[in-house]
This record gives sequence, structure tokens and C-alpha cells, in this order.
Amino acid sequence: MQELLAWLQERSQQVIAALQNPEYWWQFLVLCAAVALSALVNSRLQSVLEQNNTRSTGLRHIAVRAAQRIVWPLTALVFILIAIGILENYGLPTAILNLVSPILAALALIRLCVYILRKSFASNPIMRSSENALVLLVWSVVIMHLLGWLPGVLSLLDNMALTVGETRISVLSTVQLLFIVALAFILAVWIADLINRQVARVPGITPSMQVGVSKLSRFLLLTLAFLLALNAVGINLSSLAIFGGALGVGLGFGLQSIASNFISGFILVLDRSIKPGDIITVGTKFGWVQELNARYIVVRNREGVDTLIPNENLITSQVINWSYADPNVRVTVPVQISYDNDPEEAMALMLECAFASSRVLEDPPPTVRLTEFADSGIALEVRVWINDPNNGFTPVRSDINVAIWRAFKKANITIPYPQQDVYIKSMPDRPGTMPASDKAKASVAADIASQTDAAEPAPPTSER
Repeated sequence: MQELLAWLQERSQQVIAALQNPEYWWQFLVLCAAVALSALVNSRLQSVLEQNNTRSTGLRHIAVRAAQRIVWPLTALVFILIAIGILENYGLPTAILNLVSPILAALALIRLCVYILRKSFASNPIMRSSENALVLLVWSVVIMHLLGWLPGVLSLLDNMALTVGETRISVLSTVQLLFIVALAFILAVWIADLINRQVARVPGITPSMQVGVSKLSRFLLLTLAFLLALNAVGINLSSLAIFGGALGVGLGFGLQSIASNFISGFILVLDRSIKPGDIITVGTKFGWVQELNARYIVVRNREGVDTLIPNENLITSQVINWSYADPNVRVTVPVQISYDNDPEEAMALMLECAFASSRVLEDPPPTVRLTEFADSGIALEVRVWINDPNNGFTPVRSDINVAIWRAFKKANITIPYPQQDVYIKSMPDRPGTMPASDKAKASVAADIASQTDAAEPAPPTSER
């Protein structure tokens, strides 16, 4: 920490000394003017490029976006080069301006290279959001190199270290490890995307096979990149045995669900039971498989809502795949008619209405069945087949139901509504009256009393 403070104090004294030197005042003034003018020109050019970008696509769109990123540094560089020529003509010093010129050129080159690197990968929000941070990091290193500060910074980071056993870990080695790992991962992801694009162009490969190749290649390349990065930094790979043991303990206690979902994803891809575009039902979720990812699949329903279902659920629970082997799916339309109507006539009309939807297949042919004598009426059911379940079942049922309604109305066939007969055994008592049970008891008691009085003989009358 003391070395860091000493280094910062030394550099701050150099900057203060430069600000106090009158020879540099003109250069700072010219630099501020060049930055201000370049900002004005940049705002104008950015609006023009943005207007052109709304109508551009493909390579032209990429070129416009790249130009937007390098307009300001190149404009500032042009103004500074003009200022350098003017100051040298009058014999004034230009040391600071000569230092700023390569810094601006490096900024333009770095922004252009980082943007092209990002566009070479698949669309990723993480890459898009980290573009400016990566540019700032690389540009900072270039500035320190141009100022001559980079060797001192590297030496300072190397001195900030601690020793664990026989291993010395410094801040510099940690930064190098992170940099090499990041570079290796970027290269691995780029190669994996390149493999995916090439596989997608090969005819005859199923979507599930494409997903399998994508997952396997990405996993192998990322693992290889991590191991090569560790070896490049100088870490002994045999020391990873401790890490493997810790990973096994972690999987046993808290990460078994993540590992299970990851392995289940490979199982789904290899057995090809579920692939992108399939129509599945998992529990109460019905929809189309949009993506097969390492941990979950994306199922989109008719409302356009995406549901993320863990891969483990697809292995351990029952899944209905409507398009697994045969795209033909049967659709049933239940209807009830009154007991007063002829079911054979109704079944004939329903069979005619089965082709009300253009999606109904002629082979297998539609059928009508009497399924039940229900409480409210006779239950009938028309059964049709379609070969495009991805377009949904509700439109087919709707067309057939409308046609049946019209046919039944024309033939005076009644569709009953649910009804129930209620028998009341007793009525509730009115307020202020004796309950019915008490009335019954009182009535029985009165009858017994009257019978007792009738059975007893009358008392004899006295003779006078």
C-alpha cells in the first residue's frame, strides 16, 4: 500500500508541475478548443448518421454503427493535428499535443476493433453492455504505455502479493489469469458459434442434432479454454484435484439440481424425444418448444407467453409430445341433444358438419359416437383428424361447433342445458312459531292423553 501511495504521489507531482509550466498553457488551451469543436462536429455528424441508419440494413448498418463510434476521436485528432502544425509554425512547444494524438488514434482503433469483435458473435446482451467497459479498459492500458507508466504499474501490482503454502499469488498474476481466461473464453465462444452456423447450413441435420452439436462443442471448448488458461498462467493442473473434491461436495449438498438439469439437457438432445418446434404438454403447460438450453427449455403457448421448464422435469415427469412420431392429431367435439330428439339423425348431421374446417383430414375419416346417456341429455361426440397441431385446436372446434349449431337449429334438434330436480323434504319454520318437531311431539302427547281419558271409567254418581 505504501508503494502505491508513493507512486500516486509521484505522478500527481508530475501533473502539477506540468500545469504550472507556462509552456504547456497554450497546449492545454488548444486541446480544450479541439475537444469542444470536435464535440460540436460529432453531434452534427451523429444526427446525420442516425438518419441514414434508419434505412440501412446488413453491412451498411454495421458500417454506419462503426462510423458512429469513431467520429469523435477522429474529429478531435484532425483538429489537434492542425493545431500542432500551427504551433510548430510559430515555434511553440507541442509535447502534450504530440502525446494526445496517438491516444485519440488508439481510442478510435480500439472502439472499431471491439465493435467488430462484438458483431462477430451472436446477439448477446452481455456483450453489448460490456462493450464500453472493454474499450475503457484497453484504452487505459494504452494510455499508461504511452505515458511510460505501464512498467511501474505492473511492478507495483506484482509486489502486492501473498504466499499460500508454496504458491505466491500476486495481483498481477490474478489479473493475468482473468485476462487469459476471458480471452480464451471469447475465442471458444466464437469458435462454437462458427461451428453452429456451419452445422445449420448442412442439409439433412435435424434441429435436435443441431442443438446437440451446439451444446457439446460449447461445453468442450469452454472446458479446454479454462484448462489452457490455467496452464498458461503457470497453475499446476494436478492441484485441481482439491477443486474437484470441493465441487463434488457442492454437487452433493446444493448443486445437484443444477447438475441434474444440465445432464438432463444432454439426455433430451441425444434421445431426440423433444426438439425445437415440437408441440408438448407438461402438466398444465401446453405450447411449442422454442429453445433447448443447458438448464431449461422454452415453451411458448398460444398467448405468446414463454414458460421456462427445467430439463429435469421433462425426464422425471410425464410429457405429452403431440408431434413426436406422427403429426396427425385427433380432435374431439362433444355435443349433447335432448332425449326427445333422434340421436341417429343428429349423428348424421354432425358427420356432415365435420368438414366445416378446411384443416380436417379425409383420411383418417371423421366419425361420430354416442358416448353416454347423461343426466341432461344424450352425449354425442364427433372425432376428426388434423395434421397441423401447431396451428391450434380451438379454431377447428369452433368451426365444427358453429356448423353443428346451424344444422341442429334447422332440423329442430334441441341442445339441452344442465338441469336438476330438487325435492324438499321439510320447510323451515317461521320466526316466533313452535318448531315442527315440537309440534309433532305435542300432537302425539295430546293423542295419548285423549286415549287415556277415554279408557278410564267415569266416576260413579252418588244416590240421593
